[in-house]
Amino acid sequence: MVRCQAPWSRVQERARFRAVLLACAVGTTAVMLPSALVARSFVFGAKSLHEARKHTTWQTRGTGLLARPALGDLSGSHLKSLAEVTILSIDTGDLDVIKDWAATGLISDATTNPLFVSQAGMSGDPRYVAFVGEAIVYAKKHGADLVEEDRINLAIDRVSVNLGKEIAGLVPGYISTEVDIRESFDINESVRRARRIIAMYEELGVPRSRVLIKLAATWEGIKAAEILEKEGITCNLTLVFGFAQAVACAQAKVRLISPFPGRVLDWHKVNGGQPTYEPTEDPGVVTVRRIYNYYKKYGHEGTICMPASWRPSRGKGYDTDELVALAGVDRMTIGPPLLEKLAATKEPLPRLLTPEAAAASCEDDEVCGGAITEKDFRMLMTADVCATSKLAEGINSFVSETEKLRDALLSSSDMANAILQTAGHRHRLMDPN
Repeated sequence: MVRCQAPWSRVQERARFRAVLLACAVGTTAVMLPSALVARSFVFGAKSLHEARKHTTWQTRGTGLLARPALGDLSGSHLKSLAEVTILSIDTGDLDVIKDWAATGLISDATTNPLFVSQAGMSGDPRYVAFVGEAIVYAKKHGADLVEEDRINLAIDRVSVNLGKEIAGLVPGYISTEVDIRESFDINESVRRARRIIAMYEELGVPRSRVLIKLAATWEGIKAAEILEKEGITCNLTLVFGFAQAVACAQAKVRLISPFPGRVLDWHKVNGGQPTYEPTEDPGVVTVRRIYNYYKKYGHEGTICMPASWRPSRGKGYDTDELVALAGVDRMTIGPPLLEKLAATKEPLPRLLTPEAAAASCEDDEVCGGAITEKDFRMLMTADVCATSKLAEGINSFVSETEKLRDALLSSSDMANAILQTAGHRHRLMDPN
């Protein structure tokens, strides 16, 4: 039994992490953690990492790690009305929050990104620490012949899968797991990493039909997705800021795209646009609606339009403007704070997008006769400064988060080496045979 006493310090965190890694390596350990971090007790063991939540009791104390809303009667709310016309996904890596919202029956899917995985990997929550510990052990076992950097990359993929596997037990629909964003310009490596992620999910009992592989909507990301889709590996092309990206994804028969209306609005506001907009005139809303209309007119029903990343069109106090303006789009992924605002709003929410009206209102000709080339794509992206700059910004931001996780795993791997050596020595002392 390892006991950590409050207050929570760097020394105690290091000791706790060592205990976790040792538990992963050599057996089952019960770890007591301070109630200030809401954990009462947690059981670690190589065979129970993915069932750890079942063996954990939790308490919520005041303003704990994350205040969890008391979800009452949602009838008549914007959230309930929106869920009736659009399939909703929750955009977070917080397992407790996902569980709470999934219990409403209004949330079908869950999305994660490198920020969520990085936060989970460096969290003090023992479940996430267990994901990291298992990933390190897994990488050492299955990547013994790899150079250190490739072994760390294997651990990064494994942490993402560990988190996704746990989420898969909380929501009935898709879970999205992102291929290392640093491979956004490498088709072959993106395909290889995606196949490896799917193989790990299937080893853990999660079928590929439940998983969306997230790739950045670069030309290379889209071509990688085209290959994967033919293998039955469905993809979510993210960081979509422009029409050309969306069209190329649909022509590649990608399962789902994630356009970011809020970030499109951000760009326009600092590049000559208005400080506020009426929701239907918001540049981000206009971009998503144009994509949706095009998909419905040209028979791209097989590619789901799922906007993400939201901003208040009319400024502070109007946080759900873009969500309301896109009611009826195929799907949406929404963070917990906005879900709370939708749940708290009790008034009618009209459906503004329908497939029939969208097809009729599309004003675009079919792009490149339905077969966009790399040259076409790059020229169209060059002409769309918003899409080009926001794509670069998004990739750079996610690279930064991935590098944080990499550094944490590298440091933890060094620590695990020492622990494993010590553990092996102890085993030899106890059992010389």
